Amino acid sequence: MREPGGAMPEKLDSFRYVINKKYREGMRTDAVIYATDNIMDHVMEDKSFEQIVNVSMLRGIVGNAMAMPDIHYGYGFPIGGVAAFDYEEGIISPGGVGYDINCGVRLLRTGLYRENLNSGEIKELADDIFRSVPSGVGVGGKLLLDEGELREVANHGAKWCRDHGYADDKDIRHIEENGEYTIADDAKISSMAYKRGRKQLGTLGAGNHFMEIQSVDEIFNERAASLMGIEKGEITIMIHTGSRGFGHQVCSDYVKIMRSSVKKYGIDIPDPQLSCAPVTSDEGQDYLKAMAGAANYAWANRQIITAKVRDVFMKRTGSYPELVYDVAHNIAKVETHEYGGEKRKLVVHRKGATRAFGPGNQEVPIKYRDIGQPVLIPGDMGTASYVLTGTEKAMNETFGSTCHGAGRVMSRKAATKAFDDSTIKKELSENGIYISASDKGILAEEAPGAYKDINDVVSVVAGAGISRRVAKLIPVAVIKG
Repeated sequence: MREPGGAMPEKLDSFRYVINKKYREGMRTDAVIYATDNIMDHVMEDKSFEQIVNVSMLRGIVGNAMAMPDIHYGYGFPIGGVAAFDYEEGIISPGGVGYDINCGVRLLRTGLYRENLNSGEIKELADDIFRSVPSGVGVGGKLLLDEGELREVANHGAKWCRDHGYADDKDIRHIEENGEYTIADDAKISSMAYKRGRKQLGTLGAGNHFMEIQSVDEIFNERAASLMGIEKGEITIMIHTGSRGFGHQVCSDYVKIMRSSVKKYGIDIPDPQLSCAPVTSDEGQDYLKAMAGAANYAWANRQIITAKVRDVFMKRTGSYPELVYDVAHNIAKVETHEYGGEKRKLVVHRKGATRAFGPGNQEVPIKYRDIGQPVLIPGDMGTASYVLTGTEKAMNETFGSTCHGAGRVMSRKAATKAFDDSTIKKELSENGIYISASDKGILAEEAPGAYKDINDVVSVVAGAGISRRVAKLIPVAVIKG
């Protein structure tokens, strides 16, 4: 695990490595990577550790620059990167959020059990969902909104869905930020973003986005599982998608703006992909408000997909899937945290990372406040996903953050060379997993072998104490773009 220059990240314990701020001139703080030895081998190989070192050099950073065990190379920040910046003195960076703003995950529980559904019924449910929810690169849906309506979506997110019959108050209570990042301002979003987003509400997209019909395989914490309403053997549905072309355009627009901002404000950055602006500057505030609007679009997108899934389950089974929780990835959140013995107003960047607030936090829904915020960590296609909860240790150590998934160990290009769709589909079928996929090559790109072992990744966040296991879910059907 030796870096070319001879430096070695220091192993703190079984789940943490640190790169001391003396490693490179310009580092303002240490860089901490949550990882096992095996995960660190991948980190050193793809050089993503250099990206978290770069993050530690940014103006106004508070605490350590951090990377979760799903770390891999990304744009600007590594995927799995977490960093907090002082609201008054720090910066905000589109590269610390990503192009798919609020790519996130939600979990639905159905009250149905695997033993009551045969393989034919599972197939019918999956095929109906596949037909109902458009998927694939650039694919649009039947819900066409004009720009005025999209501006309302950008401002109000899932609450727009409630007002238009796609959600109820119970849904809203179980979404991070109640599905409405209230700092959003539709005026800070370009007309091109509205054009790209017009046809894409209620669509899945492609790449690593998916829906899964799952079965609860194991319960680790009976009390937490009971509060979430999930039981062993129960059928659940996981939805993983984000803000589609709308969010991508928001990021593209502000990456260009921020390239000028670093010169305007005299900000030194070690990588052009970390272009940024002071949080309190006009450019910083504009991006924050536009990014919040894209986050709202993503929450609305997942909510409309949920309504379509409910229609399928009601028609086929009479069951009405209930929302357990919805978490955001790829987002910058204005939050107050205690650091150095005082409360600090921060902008916490989570790039491929999940909020994991602990018990008692007022941001956690009342239903879950005693156990901590639900955390949803999907695995790669065909393997397990996990439900966890946030912890007080996460609040003290990672600004209430944890990982967001398994994390790649192989690029999509490399994966398509190493795997093929037909073999992957056959292997999934042999394991009792039915799959619906639209785009040729998508199965190879997202092959299990292209990702870290989700069990290893979850063992890190659980072992480090920044998340607590609740349940393990295994797929019975996968819907891919």
